[in-house]
Amino acid sequence: MKWLQSVNEIKVSLDFGQEVVEVGKLALKERQIYFEYDTSFILRGLEISPLKMPLKRGLYQFKTSFFENLPGVFNDSLPDGWGRLLFDRFARTHGVLPQEITPLDRLAHIGEQGLGALRYVPDHSLKEPSQVIQLERLAQQAHDVLSGTADDVLAELIALNGSSAGARPKALVGIHQQEDQILHSTQDLPEGYTPWMVKFSNTQDGVDAGAIEYVYALMAKQAGIAMPEVRLFTTNKSPGYFAIQRFDCIDDHRYHMHTACGLLHTDFRTPALDYEDLINLTSILTKDIHEVEKMYRLAVFNVLAHNRDDHAKNFSYLMDRHGRWMLSPAYDLTFSSGPGGEQSTLVMGEGKHPNIKCLLQLAQGAEIAEAKAKNIIQATQHSLNQWPCLAKQFGVAPSNIDLIQTKISAAWA
Repeated sequence: MKWLQSVNEIKVSLDFGQEVVEVGKLALKERQIYFEYDTSFILRGLEISPLKMPLKRGLYQFKTSFFENLPGVFNDSLPDGWGRLLFDRFARTHGVLPQEITPLDRLAHIGEQGLGALRYVPDHSLKEPSQVIQLERLAQQAHDVLSGTADDVLAELIALNGSSAGARPKALVGIHQQEDQILHSTQDLPEGYTPWMVKFSNTQDGVDAGAIEYVYALMAKQAGIAMPEVRLFTTNKSPGYFAIQRFDCIDDHRYHMHTACGLLHTDFRTPALDYEDLINLTSILTKDIHEVEKMYRLAVFNVLAHNRDDHAKNFSYLMDRHGRWMLSPAYDLTFSSGPGGEQSTLVMGEGKHPNIKCLLQLAQGAEIAEAKAKNIIQATQHSLNQWPCLAKQFGVAPSNIDLIQTKISAAWA
């Protein structure tokens, strides 16, 4: 099979939808990975990773073990959690050990099917024909894979996952704008369809995980946070599957997407960031106080809503074909606990009990007026007051309604 062929060189490009731009080459030699920009790309002045890989002639080499010695910008293209489990298990069924697969092999597997605008050649991605799919069937297949069975559906699930990250099973699909018809397709959707991501529960989730995330998205929107469109697809086996519209491709425009984790070369598994760092990063990258305020709103919501899995991969930035950066719409907002029960991203050094006082100090450092910060906090509290009513409406278990309400109330103390 083509996808099993190991590669020693990858050509990298940016597909902005209206234009494809050659970026450079990755090469593997004697177990070391090197990258070099194309001269023509340097002359364009597009900074795809300005902090760790600014435009310059010559070779780049990184020794970052948590990125498998890849630059963070390309490591962002690789799935972790669920996506890596699928790929590694599929490799085993064909006699290939995961340890034998290089990072360049994994990028070739992503090929032209990844999130964002980065594209990799050769393209060894597994492609499935565009077809109508049933979410309950996909959910069952994901459950079977997590249970250690159903190797026969691995290829289909890999193709649907794209390069999405995280522990929960996901599928990249096309959803008709007027009908609830869902297509298995990540590229070149027919007219009337838009690209979405659907999530399914993993073995640690309750059956109402999708409903909880959906209610959190509704509350975040009400709090003034920029969110994509969201859906809750009803099912006979749970309150519903959570779906979120993709923001990396809109109409015929595609955006280069880069996580805070990849930009800063920080290990998202280890709490190492403070919201102060993220606000500074947003200011440096976008040079726009409005984008800084968006990050501040997100910090307020995560703290007051007890979303403590706010690690560095859950913040992303988008760059258009002109090189303009912006904070991406919010995603992965839900009730969660971080490492040791603490906030994954600290607030002015506080992780165990970040509070409103910490948030006001954060605003001061970000040069956000105290009156505006207080208005943002009050608007967030008002939106979170809707939790019990909305959670009951969308089928969250009564025990989870009470638990989450208790944690939200404690965060405001």
